[in-house]
Amino acid sequence: MDTPPNDGPAADDRLARQLRGWGPVGILATLVILLVGNYPIAPMAGLLVLLWAWRSRTPWAEIGLGRPKSWARTVAIGIVLGFVLKVAMKAVVMPLLGADPVNRAFQFLQGNTAALPGMIYLVVVGAGFGEEMVFRGFAFQRFRSLLGGSPWARVATIAITSVGFGLVHIPGQGLPGAQQATIVGLVVGTIFAATGNLPLLMITHAVFDLTAVAMIYWRFETWVAHLIFK
Repeated sequence: MDTPPNDGPAADDRLARQLRGWGPVGILATLVILLVGNYPIAPMAGLLVLLWAWRSRTPWAEIGLGRPKSWARTVAIGIVLGFVLKVAMKAVVMPLLGADPVNRAFQFLQGNTAALPGMIYLVVVGAGFGEEMVFRGFAFQRFRSLLGGSPWARVATIAITSVGFGLVHIPGQGLPGAQQATIVGLVVGTIFAATGNLPLLMITHAVFDLTAVAMIYWRFETWVAHLIFK
C-alpha cells in the first residue's frame, strides 16, 4: 500500500518524540486513547488516534491507513468477510459456546425503525471506525514500538488486543458479547498483522455489526443460530 504523507509538526519536534516514546507523555497519551476506546465515545477515540498520529509525526501507514492498492477489492472483501464472519459466529461458534440464540442486550431493536439511525451510526462510526482505530491501528503500533516486530511479538499483540477488545464488551453485552468480541478480535487482529490494511477491517467490522442489527431487527437471530445446531 502507498503511504500518504503525515504533514504534522517538524520531525525533530520534542513533543512528537515524547508521544511516540514510552516515557510519561507517551504512556499518558496511550492510556487516554485506550481508556476511551469503547462506546459511547469510540468515535472520539478514533479521532484522538488521528490527532496522536499527526502530532507525533507517525506515518499513517503505521496505524494501518496506507492507501489500498484497490479500493474496490478492499470494499468487496470487507463486505463479504464481515457478513460471513457474523453468520459463522452466530450459526457455529456461539452455539458451540452455549450462548443464547438471541442477543438480549439489543432486543429493543426488533422492528424498531426509530432506533435504527442511532444504531447504524454506532456500528459504522463507533465500531467500524472508532474501535478499529484504537484496538488494531493504534494498539498494534504501540505494541510494535514496545515489543518489536518479531513473530512472537505479533502473536502477543494479537492476543492482548483481542482480550482487551473482549473485556470492553462485558458491560454492555455480558460474557457472550465478550467471548464473541475476543474471537472476532483474534480473526481481524491476525488479518491486520498480515496485511496492515485498516480500511479493510473497518469495513469488515461495520458489516459484521450491520448484519447483527439486521438479524435482530427482522427477527431471524434464532433461525440463524439454529441453522446447523438444532
